[in-house]
Amino acid sequence: MRFRLYPTSTQESLLLEACGQARFVWNLGLEQRLMWARWKGPTPGYNAQSAQLTQARAASPWLAAGSQTVQQQALRDLDQAWRNFFAGTHRRPTWRKQGRHEGLRVVGAQALRARADNHRWSSVLVPKVGWVRFRRSRALPAWKSYRITRDRAGRWHLGLAAIPAPVPGPGTGQVVGVDRGVAVAVALSTGELTSPAGLRPGEAGRLLRLQRRLARSRRRSNRRTVLKAQVAGLKARQADRRKDWVEKTSTDLARRFDVIRVEDLKVASMTRTARGTLAKPGRRVAQKAGLNRGILAAGWGALVTRLEHKAPGRVEKVSPAYTSQTCYACGYCAAENRKSQAVFVCASCGHRDNADVNAARNIARGRTAGGRSVAARGDMGALARSVKREPQLVAPSRW
Repeated sequence: MRFRLYPTSTQESLLLEACGQARFVWNLGLEQRLMWARWKGPTPGYNAQSAQLTQARAASPWLAAGSQTVQQQALRDLDQAWRNFFAGTHRRPTWRKQGRHEGLRVVGAQALRARADNHRWSSVLVPKVGWVRFRRSRALPAWKSYRITRDRAGRWHLGLAAIPAPVPGPGTGQVVGVDRGVAVAVALSTGELTSPAGLRPGEAGRLLRLQRRLARSRRRSNRRTVLKAQVAGLKARQADRRKDWVEKTSTDLARRFDVIRVEDLKVASMTRTARGTLAKPGRRVAQKAGLNRGILAAGWGALVTRLEHKAPGRVEKVSPAYTSQTCYACGYCAAENRKSQAVFVCASCGHRDNADVNAARNIARGRTAGGRSVAARGDMGALARSVKREPQLVAPSRW
């Protein structure tokens, strides 16, 4: 659960110093792990690196001035990152860079020190920094640790490590199909269409102008730093609107339907670059890059991830094969059924519908080519309390 953090100018300097120390410890530990060779033997693990950190703090006044809890947690995060890599669930840990990876984590008894200042504001006690205010936009959960991060737009956030309760379903047995697209991000089998807001036309034009000026600016100049901050602010605004849409849409679906069926799409593979290699360069790279941006802007992966968090056991994934070419009314499958991006006219029975809605209805039924049903995964999970905000999907007439 994330909250907006508002440090003072002095506290911000101390936080950046602590982030730099955590980043230094991470990179130093990563360098030791990457020095592994078959003839050298094993590299030091967390316990050995933690002992070396004590020696480094005694030899370096800069490290000794920082919090030992924050620096040890950086080594713990690095060790967990390597465990995830060897388990095959994550990529290999990479270097952390200034301005891009600004953050620290606090665990243990120090992480539980928080107070309520008034009905809107609270404060958290950060080691070596002091009490830092944050906006309490919702009730605080029961947490065991927290992480402080700074995005590229210069905003600080406090993330409390807490798992919220799932959203209860209505208990009516209703099933909905969710079709994801680029022109329309989400089409439901009920006929509703919705997409994230994104940037307004004026904001998109300003972003394009700033990016052009940024491309002409000299590296490591003050002008380039200001332009990068302005571009990051617009990008953060776009990401915030997309995240807000994902949260509202996922909560609404989890509350209205007992079973939510989505296409089993490999978003990471679908958004890979088409550049190729020097020996075998890719084709239509710019077109593929534009498609990748559209898929990522539509929030395909984030929506399904949040649905699985809020409705565990109630999200079923079906095969996406021919769902957009199969007629929902008669089951006839042909490429000529889809006349355009938004128009579906069956060549066999003449059924006419919105192409995305027709695909969503096939997904809700679990139907593929030839009318065969697809075995879905998942079972009904336990019901729990709801969350505070309830979104509203936009009617098709708005689009």
